[in-house]
Amino acid sequence: MVFYFTATGNSLYAAKQLDKNCISIAHAVHDSDPTYHAEKIGIVCPIFGHEVPALVRTFIEKATFETPYFYMILTYGNRHGGATELAEKMLSDLGIHPAYINVLLMVDNFLPAFDMNQQKAMDKKVDEHLELIRNDIERGKHYIAPVTERDRAAHREYLNHRAKMPPDAFSNLYRVTEDCIGCEICTKVCPENCFTMEGHKSVWNPDHCITCMACIHACPMMAIQMNMPEKNPQARYRNENISICEIVDANHQKRL
Repeated sequence: MVFYFTATGNSLYAAKQLDKNCISIAHAVHDSDPTYHAEKIGIVCPIFGHEVPALVRTFIEKATFETPYFYMILTYGNRHGGATELAEKMLSDLGIHPAYINVLLMVDNFLPAFDMNQQKAMDKKVDEHLELIRNDIERGKHYIAPVTERDRAAHREYLNHRAKMPPDAFSNLYRVTEDCIGCEICTKVCPENCFTMEGHKSVWNPDHCITCMACIHACPMMAIQMNMPEKNPQARYRNENISICEIVDANHQKRL
C-alpha cells in the first residue's frame, strides 16, 4: 500500500513503480476512518522547501498506519536540504518510526527557479534510482538516507530567505489571463479547491493554496501566469509517463 501526492506526475510515477495499490493523499485525507493495515505502507510525495507539503502532513497527522514497515520516498529536483532528516523528525514527533526514508531526484517544477525545457533535457537517472529503491523496499531494508552539513546549510539558507519575505508573499502568486477558455482543468487538478468558475473564466482563491503548481503546469492555454519572474514563461511540465487524466483523478476534489 502506497499513498502519494502529485502535482505534475513525478510522485505518482514513482509510486506506481513501487506498489500496485496507489492511493491519492488528496482523497485519503478525507477518509472518515483513516486507519490503514498492510505489510508495508509507504508515502511518496515531493518536498516543498525541503519538507513534505502541508496536505501530506495533515494526512499523516490524521492517519493511523498499522504496519511493521513504514517508508517514505521524497522526490526533489535540485537540492533536498536534508529532507530525510526533516521528515524523520516530523514522523517521530507524530509517534511514527519509519523503517526507510529515501530521496529521488526528478524534474523540478518550480517555475521561478527552473527552465522546464532544461529540466526535461537532463538525465537524472530516475528509473535506475527507482529500481534501487524498489529493491530496498522489497527486501525490507532499514535505511534513512544520510544528511550532510551542506544539506542542513541549504535548508537554513532557505529558511532565512523565507523569513525575509512578507507574510502574504504567496497570496498573489498567480493571475488568470483573458486567454482562459473555461475548460475547468485547473479546478480539477487543484488538490485544495482553490479555483472556481465565474461565467466562463477561472478565478483563483489563494486561501488554501499550497503552491504545488499543478494548475499552472496543466493549463492548456497557459492562461495561468505567475506574478513573479519565471526562468522560461513558455515552458511547462508534466511527467511524460503520466496523463493529465491521471492527475485529475488524483487531485479532483469534486467540491468536497
